[in-house]
Amino acid sequence: MASEKEPGDIPAASPSSTPSAEPEKKKREYKDFGHEEEKATHANVDMSTIELKAEDLYDKEKVDLETIVIDDVFKLLQCDDNGLSAEEATRRLELFGPNKLESEDQNAILQFLSFMWNPLSWVMEAAALVAIALSNGEGRAPDWQDFVGIVLLLFINSAIGFYEERNAGNAVKALMDSLAPKAKVKRAGSWSEIESSGLIGDIVPADCRLTEAINVSIDQAALTGESLPQSKKSGDQCFSGSTCKQGEAEGVVISTGANTFFGRAASLVGQDDDTTGHLQKILAQIGSFCLIAIGLFVFLEIVILYPKFHYTYRRGLDNILVLLIGGIPIAMPTVLSVTLAVGAQQLAKHKAIVTRITAIEELAGVTILCSDKTGTLTTNKLTIDKDTIRTYSSFSPDDVILLAAYASRTENQDAIDMSVVQAIGDTGRARAGIKLLDFKPFNPVDKRTEITYREEATGKLKRVTKGMTGIIIELCSRNKSEELENKLEADVEEYATRGLRALAVAYEEVDGDDFEAEGNGFELVGLLAIFDPPREDTKQTIDDAMALGVKVKMVTGDQLAIAKETGRRLGLGDHMYPAKVLKDGPAPGSKHRSLDEMIMDADGFAGVFPEHKYEIVKRLQGLGHLCAMTGDGANDAPALSRANVGIAVEGATDAARGAADIVLTEPGLSTIVHAIRGSRVIFQRMRNYSIYACAVTIRIVVCFAILAFAYQFDFPPFMVLIIALLNDGTIMTLSVDRVLPSMTPDSWDLAEIFAYAVAYGLYLTLSTIALVIIIMETTFFQDKFGVSLETSPVQANDPQLHMVIYLQVAIISQALIFVTRSHGFFFMERPSAALFFAFCLAQLVSSIIAAYGNWGFTNIRAISGGWIGIVWVWNIVWFFPLDFIKFGMKATVIKYLRDRHAKAAAAAQHDAAEGVPMTRTQSRAASIHESLYSNRVSFIKRAARKVGFGGKISMKPEELQRFSSIQAQRVGATLARNPSRTA
Repeated sequence: MASEKEPGDIPAASPSSTPSAEPEKKKREYKDFGHEEEKATHANVDMSTIELKAEDLYDKEKVDLETIVIDDVFKLLQCDDNGLSAEEATRRLELFGPNKLESEDQNAILQFLSFMWNPLSWVMEAAALVAIALSNGEGRAPDWQDFVGIVLLLFINSAIGFYEERNAGNAVKALMDSLAPKAKVKRAGSWSEIESSGLIGDIVPADCRLTEAINVSIDQAALTGESLPQSKKSGDQCFSGSTCKQGEAEGVVISTGANTFFGRAASLVGQDDDTTGHLQKILAQIGSFCLIAIGLFVFLEIVILYPKFHYTYRRGLDNILVLLIGGIPIAMPTVLSVTLAVGAQQLAKHKAIVTRITAIEELAGVTILCSDKTGTLTTNKLTIDKDTIRTYSSFSPDDVILLAAYASRTENQDAIDMSVVQAIGDTGRARAGIKLLDFKPFNPVDKRTEITYREEATGKLKRVTKGMTGIIIELCSRNKSEELENKLEADVEEYATRGLRALAVAYEEVDGDDFEAEGNGFELVGLLAIFDPPREDTKQTIDDAMALGVKVKMVTGDQLAIAKETGRRLGLGDHMYPAKVLKDGPAPGSKHRSLDEMIMDADGFAGVFPEHKYEIVKRLQGLGHLCAMTGDGANDAPALSRANVGIAVEGATDAARGAADIVLTEPGLSTIVHAIRGSRVIFQRMRNYSIYACAVTIRIVVCFAILAFAYQFDFPPFMVLIIALLNDGTIMTLSVDRVLPSMTPDSWDLAEIFAYAVAYGLYLTLSTIALVIIIMETTFFQDKFGVSLETSPVQANDPQLHMVIYLQVAIISQALIFVTRSHGFFFMERPSAALFFAFCLAQLVSSIIAAYGNWGFTNIRAISGGWIGIVWVWNIVWFFPLDFIKFGMKATVIKYLRDRHAKAAAAAQHDAAEGVPMTRTQSRAASIHESLYSNRVSFIKRAARKVGFGGKISMKPEELQRFSSIQAQRVGATLARNPSRTA
């Protein structure tokens, strides 16, 4: 049903409105405030020839189809008001393509295989090939056991990643589906209905300039974030995807498909950026650390074991396999994925659906939250601000609201009538005690509503009208005076500066019983302020976010005055700037030396379009911040997609939900605070695991390499695989471990993680080497405890010695997690029951294997209960000093690293104050390396395209060089090459 009003009908004066200074009294103008109107201009090109050059169309200083006069639009687009002929329409479809956004489906098989394409997986795949293909000869079968175990680990990891990505929302598809499926079009002077992709109905199917407009009201909220429908007149622009609420119009199409305002939003969402996910970057660096450690010792084994100790081919390969299998934390992506998946389930309890699981980790480090206003910080429901009601007669503010409610519809309401009626509390009061005799609904000519009614208590006829201030004051013959008009104008101007819209109310009595008769003259009784109020929990949510170290910035498509007023009400501040500063930069002489400095200082931006929101987020990320962006409309989708964490609030459009990483399912932003706290808990779990995984890599690689160099110790590769499986099974329970969130944004300080890992790893290596030395060089355990091994004196490759070392490594390596997960002594922070019981179960399994594991396919033999007891006591003795190593590291190395980090941060702030550009750069090699961990690789994309499969939608980087579509250049070039006619 068509709405009865548009936002321009509810006035708020511009601060520039001033009474006329001329002696002859003129009618005052109570102007509505809003975006500055741009006057129609002429194209700055030679109109004597219609063959438009591409560079002219691309240069908006010469040609802007959105603002030039309609006659020039027709000439430049080589058409007239009769529309295109069928032949010309077909020709242009072939040239420019259909009015739809393009996207291709991705092949599921290639997508699954791409998850096995990263350096960690490569090493394990190489180990699998070594086990099955290279481990032949010398009368031994290929190493099937290791091969099967490695492949199983790889497939589990890929399956989890594949499942997560296949279930992610498709933002481009949601945007594409939002285009109107049908459109009315004028071709060769006659109207017909066609598929909108062939290119006017309720939904505007393409960007157009109106040539005729009759009482037209367009709702652009989903695109621009403006709270109310906008009235449109001939010559105005309408955006694709906006909704026609009222009236009829004809227009000339100026953009279709990806050229449209809506299409540019879709292009930004699908843009193929060089950046990779934050977690992928961390994995890349942790992976590099492990690969360097493994590569170094594999190289040493090759150059030492073969030449010096004359190892046979197969014997040397077995030692190398030990380092590859034991050193690579192949389960790291899987463990982190499970940790994130469990975290996602916990967030779901707080009504937050996670659509990109790695966003949880990034949310823990978010330092800036960019929030849309309409529908996110505010309710997107117009409300009467009772605290600012102005009265001009004997009526009280409550009386003014009641009279305004009389003059409002009680059914089939528009947003304004609904806000007035709801302001009186009980909506039944809008018709209580009166008998409706006549009601004149709003129309764009009169710009007011009017009711005539009989008051049942007195039997008197009365009349009330409400509407545009300038219209209502002209009707008020009873109390209109110079003084009243000055007061009214001042009040309306005050409303305007605060972003409030004014609604004037007047009242008169009618003598006699004829309800159509003239009254005794209207009397201005009051002025109502209408605004979009903040949600009840928004202020508390913002305060909570700031307490967690997250700065909130408002980014809205609404007017600057409204943004400032909302910021004041929420405690955000009112350092708001119009979107044009993003293009023009700070004004000369302002306190800001650069645009980046202005963006950091700003509390928000107003009047922004999708490209602006995207640019703000991109610049903040360039300054080293992790950004979260909340929103609900299609106009928010590009920024939601670009942000480290995109959050779609309750009631968001499909496009916003598709682009977001987290979707809220209940109103308000309080869920975000729960999500931030929850993500920081999850971050701590992942950090604890990362220290553990790196320490185990050092521990395995250094330990078994030294043993091989010193004793030609040939540990069975299969037992390292058992250790890895038991470790990873236990560590999975870290996903529900009990940890406390930090009160500041988390960040991956990899130098700290690697420092701890090296210290722990070398200490655990020492514990194993000391045990081997005592067993092989002395008879201490045999003499004291009456135990024995198969060989005497003990040989390096005694099968029972292998089992002793297996048990010692398995137990103390897993026990390390209790040290890495705690900040103080390990016994001061109770672990979760799941982690504790999983540890106990794994140790039981390890002990049972040690007691009964007489496996013929690998070089081990079961050991006695005495040896098992010795290993347990040995590990307990070596375990307790681990906490003191942690404290010693904190007091020395970690303190040094943090001091250095603090100095670097202070230097960066000083450089920024001196005007040095605050930018973050990265080498091309590093970017390529990190991209390998995003489970995407260029040759797979190329292969997919060659065999007819698809890939993600991608756009050229120059899309963002201007706040307009790059495709305008291509359109102009096509027109230049294929002119319809010349003048």
